[in-house]
Amino acid sequence: MDSKRITTENDLKIAFHIRKEVFVDEQGFQLESEFDEFDSLNSLSEHVLVYYNEKPVGTGRLRVVDGLGKLERICILEPFRKFGLGKIIIKTLEEIAKEKVISRVKLHGQTQAEGFYKKLGYQTSSDVFMEDGGPHLLMIKELVNE
Repeated sequence: MDSKRITTENDLKIAFHIRKEVFVDEQGFQLESEFDEFDSLNSLSEHVLVYYNEKPVGTGRLRVVDGLGKLERICILEPFRKFGLGKIIIKTLEEIAKEKVISRVKLHGQTQAEGFYKKLGYQTSSDVFMEDGGPHLLMIKELVNE
């Protein structure tokens, strides 16, 4: 189990395939809302892949929004959940935020993932709201340099 920053178009295509499979095919979100102007190597976002037995099976991205790091598009292919890979994606994105001297991160987590994010130190900071047709919560974490 390992993770890495995406630096090639090929790796970015792999991340897009994972996101389409999870968010569009599995969870039913609209394809048009899944991909946006922050989905390129030249944008202001950092993308990561997580691997299981050297196979890319999960992804996530980080953007800087109003001085906060915003974790987005975090997902893992269904057969590879429950191996701790989500935690690796989050920790990798948090480390990138620290490198950018960002001390606070936020995310819009799906409501069913609230417990997962709380275990990683995130605080629920909103009521449930709808985003892209699904219920979400704003969650925030203060990053500490360890």
